[in-house]
Amino acid sequence: MSKLTNRIFVAGHRGMVGAAIVRRLQSLGFRDIVTRTHAELDLTSQEAVGAFFREEEVSQVYLGAAKVGGIHANNTYPAEFIYENLMIECNVIHAAHQAGIQKLLFLGSSCIYPKHAPQPMKEEALLTGTLESTNEPYAIAKIAGIKLCESYNRQYGRDYRSVMPTNLYGPHDNFHPENSHVIPALLRRFHEAVQRDDEEVVVWGSGSPMREFLHVDDMAAASVHVMELEIENYRAHTQPMLSHINVGTGVDCTIRELAETVARVTGFRGRLVFDASKPDGTPRKLLDVSRLDALGWRASISLEAGLRNAYGWFVENQDRFRG
Repeated sequence: MSKLTNRIFVAGHRGMVGAAIVRRLQSLGFRDIVTRTHAELDLTSQEAVGAFFREEEVSQVYLGAAKVGGIHANNTYPAEFIYENLMIECNVIHAAHQAGIQKLLFLGSSCIYPKHAPQPMKEEALLTGTLESTNEPYAIAKIAGIKLCESYNRQYGRDYRSVMPTNLYGPHDNFHPENSHVIPALLRRFHEAVQRDDEEVVVWGSGSPMREFLHVDDMAAASVHVMELEIENYRAHTQPMLSHINVGTGVDCTIRELAETVARVTGFRGRLVFDASKPDGTPRKLLDVSRLDALGWRASISLEAGLRNAYGWFVENQDRFRG
């Protein structure tokens, strides 16, 4: 039977990553993709998730559902970030196991690594130091997700894999004026500055931190690539208790350079002002992607091309982010 007939559940299909995974699967010819909105299935409810997996004959799961946000959101709602993400992971992974589902891909985050981890960050850096305080609750939840997958693999022989993306952006991102990540926040701020004909745009922080950014379509392509790897190949490049795989470009830039690129993409011609009184977060975050490279995948979308794509999507959908 062709793998294209697999019945695949994509958790979080309305989010940026989940939507991209659905697009990728469809482009490859996968036809039986199962999705549920939050109103249809509350992933924080153990009872609801268990019933869903008992009723649906799913053969693969992409766990892309999560509560996400930038520095401001993580600082403001730490309880929600750790609770909701832990509940989603525990419910989906355990219920998938109980339903006899052998293959699952868990999507984590590069914030799992210590704040001062050697750069670029290798998978082996996990649990070797103190996390960045601004998103520690979220990071703890994502680390737990990795260990859940590894534990079910070790105890029950499941094939549950984990991928850790760098900072993602693209269509279906959250462009909320306060609770968004740096790229959508900057795209919106610069767009509105152009609309108002402002002379300057204020950017949070000093502009000196280094960040790596990956377009979500590249992330989706990498996710499907990792999921579809033959198990012998996957195991040859991972360890039972160090099984996660970094996903990134292997290239970073300063926040100042990012802001300058966003200004160019949005057509802003005024001054950039950096507010050093705002938090910078981690000084540098660059992933070592040699493990993924050895498994046969590399990113293909450049930062400027990806920003133009993301900005175009925002302009077409900006009405949903008003207010």
